[in-house]
Amino acid sequence: MSKADVILVGLKSTNERLLQTLLPPLLKADTLVVLIQNGIGLEADVQEWFPGLWLAAGLAFICSAKTQPGRISHQCYGSINLGNYSCPEKERTDAVLADFIDAGIDAHEVEYYEARWRKAVWNMPFNGMTVALQTQTDQLLANSSTRQLIYEQMMEVIGAAQALDVQGLDESFAQKMMKMTDEMVPYSPSMRLDFDFHRPMEVEYLYSRPITEARKAGFAMPRLEMLERELRFIDARNCGC
Repeated sequence: MSKADVILVGLKSTNERLLQTLLPPLLKADTLVVLIQNGIGLEADVQEWFPGLWLAAGLAFICSAKTQPGRISHQCYGSINLGNYSCPEKERTDAVLADFIDAGIDAHEVEYYEARWRKAVWNMPFNGMTVALQTQTDQLLANSSTRQLIYEQMMEVIGAAQALDVQGLDESFAQKMMKMTDEMVPYSPSMRLDFDFHRPMEVEYLYSRPITEARKAGFAMPRLEMLERELRFIDARNCGC
């Protein structure tokens, strides 16, 4: 490959350190790297490895799964938000956004920190709970006990975001996410699929990093801290990680 104007990174965050080898041959002074990945702290780590690199976050909202090599099952949704992390030229992020839209993708510009934490409001409860309880999203919401727990976990994420001065997140967003998930097809999130196929799960960036960031701000996430520890145990037993 030649050096690129824009690089879209779709690696699982469990493979994040591979970027230290994969990116350098493709970079020039003004390359924009878009991390289309789940979690908190991704851009901060990549920026530490590559000071001066132009970075943006890609927040994909899509229900899809790789069912076998080369075959993707797209169940519902399919939009992407773009949040600028360290790109000094808005024209570059605008051009990427325009390319997505020209390709027929529902794409929008968003504020970076708010967007990352908005995604976490859904990801942190549903990814881990479908693994810990061996179920899908619809069954979690159909049971009154797990439905309440999911909602309380969402509110922990929102509380953490507020403690970190992230704007635009409140209880109404948790209610919106519950309603959206009620209307979704029964779904196994990416972490559940990784568990099913005995792949390492994205515990570090989906759970440990946001929990640590919240703790630094003086906010505890006890329900999600317990889930994180359970997932660490399950991950070690499931794939020998």
